Amino acid sequence: MEKQFDKILEAQKQFFATGLTYDVNFRKNSLKLLKGAMLLHEKEILDALHTDLGKGPTEGYMSEFGLTLSAIDWQIRHLDHNAAPHYHYTPLHEFPAISKTIHIPYGNVLIMAPWNYPFLLAMVPLVEALAAGNTAIVKTGHAAAATSKAIENLLTSTFDCEYVAVSTGGRDEISALLDLKFDYIFFTGGKKLGSLVYESASRQMTPVTLELGGKSPAIVDETANLALAARRIVFGKFLNAGQTCVAPDYVVVHESVKEPFLAALTNEIRKQYPNPEDIGKIINESHYEHLISLVDPSKVVVGGSASGPTLQIEATVMDNVDWDDPIMQEEIFGPILPILTYKNFKPLMRKIASLPTPLAFYLFSRDKLHQQYVERIQPYGGGCINDTIIHLTSDNLPFGGMGASGIGHYHGKYGFDTFSHDKAVIQKGALDLPMRYNDRKPWMASLIRLVLH
Repeated sequence: MEKQFDKILEAQKQFFATGLTYDVNFRKNSLKLLKGAMLLHEKEILDALHTDLGKGPTEGYMSEFGLTLSAIDWQIRHLDHNAAPHYHYTPLHEFPAISKTIHIPYGNVLIMAPWNYPFLLAMVPLVEALAAGNTAIVKTGHAAAATSKAIENLLTSTFDCEYVAVSTGGRDEISALLDLKFDYIFFTGGKKLGSLVYESASRQMTPVTLELGGKSPAIVDETANLALAARRIVFGKFLNAGQTCVAPDYVVVHESVKEPFLAALTNEIRKQYPNPEDIGKIINESHYEHLISLVDPSKVVVGGSASGPTLQIEATVMDNVDWDDPIMQEEIFGPILPILTYKNFKPLMRKIASLPTPLAFYLFSRDKLHQQYVERIQPYGGGCINDTIIHLTSDNLPFGGMGASGIGHYHGKYGFDTFSHDKAVIQKGALDLPMRYNDRKPWMASLIRLVLH
């Protein structure tokens, strides 16, 4: 198996060495080709998402397929500007000269995707890697078997493997791929595998982006619009059956508004999910059983029912949860929402800041001071004020973690930059400042101080 990947990677190195991927028109045509192939394979891809995760065609398009099309369009639209040399101010002590940065591709990229958004989180990094001029091997989220197969069909019918290749296997293939020397690794997934990727990359001195996860909080203070908070938290939490890396993992609500907030939350769940079977499916039996083990029936105030044969868990809310409860010790990654309460805002912020840094943070508040605190001081990867998860859908904002929730970011220009090396170049002519050389005159010492101060 490793020899097979060796051959593919060597073919990609040879293809990259031809310099063809440096050509901006080649990159644009590749992205246009990928978009056209996606449209031809749309039904197959959406059907696969339904098979793996129970996503209906509208949710599959909204949360994965359509966002990928948007990412392609953004890169095509901005590619000329992003790939062009960028000119910079030249300091006086280097005058006369031209200062610029040249964006060059890293070369051969490994993209490792998860199973929870198996199409989106494989394809958007690929789109940005190709826009930056790289070749790629895409390791799909193998637990989402149908979508992995659909991605394989899409990419093998669109590109030669010397440019873009696909791996759909499990642990053995992951291990074989990590033994190879790539120029860049982009990983999305859990912390356990992410740490192994990081360790392997460090041995090869390979730069990485790690998109991980964590327990992302939603805070509802006493000034919040409770109906709106409930509506948007229900949307963000139970999308994809809670299997979203930036889903609100838990809610901490001010004790003075807990009861009306719970009433609004209950009403909103019944409105958005009138039937338990409306929610998506859990990816596999082992994750389903793990989620069931986290539910304390004595604390369930909404939902709680589950179906083993269909791997579905009803949208469930647990009240009177404590920070020490089992459900608060790890990222939930399912349709179970714990509710905690607080009295004072800043002690709560310090408590959350003492925990592993979350990938996302959500505040529902009309209090400007609370908003400013969360924006400027509280550590997290990214987030929203008075909404959930929509920050990751913008091609104009970076998406990524901080601390335990990840390294690096992507989307739009940030994704292009992630897969590019910014090469600094100073271009000089014949003119020079004589004070730089060791045979300078004594009086030039004061001039040096003047220029560099």
